[in-house]
Amino acid sequence: MLKQLTIRDFALVTAVDVAFDRGLTVVTGESGAGKSILMNALALVAGERARTDLIRPGAQRAEVTAEFDLDEGSASLDAVKAADLDDADAPRRCLLRRIIGVDGRSRAFVNGVPVNLGMVRELTDGLIDIHSQDENQRLARRDVQLSLLDAYGVHAADRQGMANAYRAARRAEKALAALEAELANADDRQALLRYQLDELRALEPAPGEFESLDAEFRRLSQAQDIQETVRQAIDCLSDMADARRSQRQLSDIDDEHPKLAQARDALSSALQLIDDAAHDLNGYADAFDADPAHLSQVTERLDRFHDLSRKHRVAPERLAQHAEGLASELEAQATERRNVEALQEEARRWNDEFQSVAGRVSSARREAAQAFANEVSAHMQVLGMAGGAFSVAFEAAHSERGLEAVEFQVTTNPKYPAGSLARIASGGERARLSLAVSVAAAQKMRLPCLVLDEADVGVGGTTADIVGRLLRDLGNHTQVICVTHAPQVAALGNSHLVVEKDAAQNVRLRCVTKDRRTEEVARMLAGADLTDKTRAYARTLLEEAGSGPAAGRT
Repeated sequence: MLKQLTIRDFALVTAVDVAFDRGLTVVTGESGAGKSILMNALALVAGERARTDLIRPGAQRAEVTAEFDLDEGSASLDAVKAADLDDADAPRRCLLRRIIGVDGRSRAFVNGVPVNLGMVRELTDGLIDIHSQDENQRLARRDVQLSLLDAYGVHAADRQGMANAYRAARRAEKALAALEAELANADDRQALLRYQLDELRALEPAPGEFESLDAEFRRLSQAQDIQETVRQAIDCLSDMADARRSQRQLSDIDDEHPKLAQARDALSSALQLIDDAAHDLNGYADAFDADPAHLSQVTERLDRFHDLSRKHRVAPERLAQHAEGLASELEAQATERRNVEALQEEARRWNDEFQSVAGRVSSARREAAQAFANEVSAHMQVLGMAGGAFSVAFEAAHSERGLEAVEFQVTTNPKYPAGSLARIASGGERARLSLAVSVAAAQKMRLPCLVLDEADVGVGGTTADIVGRLLRDLGNHTQVICVTHAPQVAALGNSHLVVEKDAAQNVRLRCVTKDRRTEEVARMLAGADLTDKTRAYARTLLEEAGSGPAAGRT
């Protein structure tokens, strides 16, 4: 339940601290007193987007804090623990806090820990349900109708699982369609890749082969000049008679002078090197291949390298690497085609999962629809719509919300067939229907806190008394906070809060009991013209309601 609400510098509120009790809490006040501020503050702390115009003029920031007491085993408490946001000193407490700065920045906290709005909404989804004054207009929307029916009789886990499966199937199908389109456009590319690879594989270029062939070509194409030059070099190196004679003569000199010894050694080494060079040149000449047929073969292969180099716009020495790249690209396309099969299987699996869970949801909806219609119809009778009936019509659909859409239909006159709630019901009837639906859904949903803003609009007298008793009965198992203008409803509250403005036009919220409560109910009956008669009638309403002094705290 909602235990405490603290508001600071919010709209026309300077500071308000109010505690809430179980049961039905009624909130009253003159028109324009600021009752909507309470609704806006609760909506803000429940995750509504912040606006800077909610900050009190002259203040730097607005702040709203709501303290909830969570039941053990509730989804909200489990979510708090799962997010590691629980308070060790008060394990069941959930303290929600929103701050709006004049710079437009908004911050949210759970038990003092900063969180994002998604977390706030997740936590408050099972804590508080706020029905604003436009709820009866919203009730005409078919998505809202389906949500109400689901909340009444379909497990939340099944609804979430169904939506998750649907979204996963759509993602897989979208990825599949994109991949298939890409592959369809790649068919021409794939044919070109195969053709180019066939050309390159016919050549079979090896890494470094072009450089080797090019060097060999240069050598073979200059064969005659090379051979002539080598022959001349060999002849020159062979004609070293003078040098050899000088070596012999120097060897005959009988002198051990170091310079002479060095000269003899150098000359001997030089002749040895010349002999080695001549030997190597003779070996080169003997091994030299000047066969024109071999030159023709080398030339032909080089030509093939150059031809493919021009066609593929790749340097001839990179043809081998280019062939590897084309093969990799072709293999990648083959992998993508295998991915098509994987995506097809993934989409099929998620669609099967969706169909399975959606089937369970459909069965639960149809089972819940009759019970829901019976409860709403019963509430319609006590809300002054005697002879009226409520029903839920189904039609086929396919979305993340399941295999059907629903439409709330109503009979307000037994002489006429049922029709769409949006077309058949008048404004006043729709307000009563909204209340009937809200009460029926809340009884089944077991929400900790239900907030209603003028749910009794358009009703008065005996019907207003019935509305009040309906809400008080609902308050036996759900905390109900109801903003009302009906004195009959106000008299039935277990707690009574009055919203008023002081001389400086600041909004205040106070709990009234005993005589002050009688005065407030009397004001609601007669306005500013309070008389002993209206006070007596107010006391009668309170006594008949059995409200007693109405406990409350501020």
